[in-house]
Amino acid sequence: MNIQRWIARREPNWQRLDALLKQVEKKGLKSLRAAEIRELASLYRSVAADLARARTQEISNTLIQSLQSLTTRGYTQIYQGSRRQEWQAVLEFYRWGLPSVVQKTFAYIAAATALFLLGGIVAWWYSWQNPSFMSLIVPENLISKVRDEHKLWMGSIVGIEPLASSGITINNLAVSFGAVAGGITAGIYTAYLMVFNGLLIGAVGTLVGQNNLAYPFWAFVFPHGSLELPAIFFAGGAGFLLAKAILFPGKYRRPDALKFYGSQAVQLVFGIVPMLMLAGAIEGFFSPNPNVPDPIKYLAGMGLFVLLVMYCSRNKNINENKYFTK
Repeated sequence: MNIQRWIARREPNWQRLDALLKQVEKKGLKSLRAAEIRELASLYRSVAADLARARTQEISNTLIQSLQSLTTRGYTQIYQGSRRQEWQAVLEFYRWGLPSVVQKTFAYIAAATALFLLGGIVAWWYSWQNPSFMSLIVPENLISKVRDEHKLWMGSIVGIEPLASSGITINNLAVSFGAVAGGITAGIYTAYLMVFNGLLIGAVGTLVGQNNLAYPFWAFVFPHGSLELPAIFFAGGAGFLLAKAILFPGKYRRPDALKFYGSQAVQLVFGIVPMLMLAGAIEGFFSPNPNVPDPIKYLAGMGLFVLLVMYCSRNKNINENKYFTK
């Protein structure tokens, strides 16, 4: 093999790969057009083959080291760089994309919230008017503990915090995913879950209020409820988005409507999961902790809710769909 002729023939490819890598290293893989990305991958494979040939032919160490450096840079950007950019896209979604989709779907989230509040008001009213109504919703053993022993039930969590936290998180995720999946029932099951959970919290709130335990009960609820309840409302909104696509696709064909509204619903789910994981940890370790004064729990809950509202109010003119499309 004529070494000089081979080098002269292959050197333009090496220079082109070097130029593309410099651009990627400076501006990221997204700075390349689709054709340039394909060219980058092709040149990387070609230079890797050149490196193997240079080693086989025992060409100068300087050239081998140069090709080795080029292939290493290529591998880093093509394989490791793409994964790094995927993580950057995830972070960008949680920074701007999730607040954006919450704002765009606020009407659906508000509808879920309204159904929950309706259930709570109905349960509060009927529980005060007719004590037997409460037993239709609240377990009898819980009613007995509050009425007869004048105690709350959250103390059972103390001592088994890790187990309780994981169980709470799994239960909340199941309820939320049920609310999302309820969209395929034209939103009927989603609406049922919102109203039922409202009835439950309304009846329990009335129960503790009637027995002078409202202050410690709401001190328990506030810290984790500031994240848990909004997450459930987000899930209800996601379910109603799917119902909208099924019942009222509007200007879209129904499959296209399911794709469009389903994408928004999925993005809400990506927000729900970390919220419920954090809420589960708070409910397992912080909310029932007897060493934390009740005023601190109220302040923590209100603080978390204010932070959540501020986060969801963040605004940036982006298209959230880009995070989940190729």
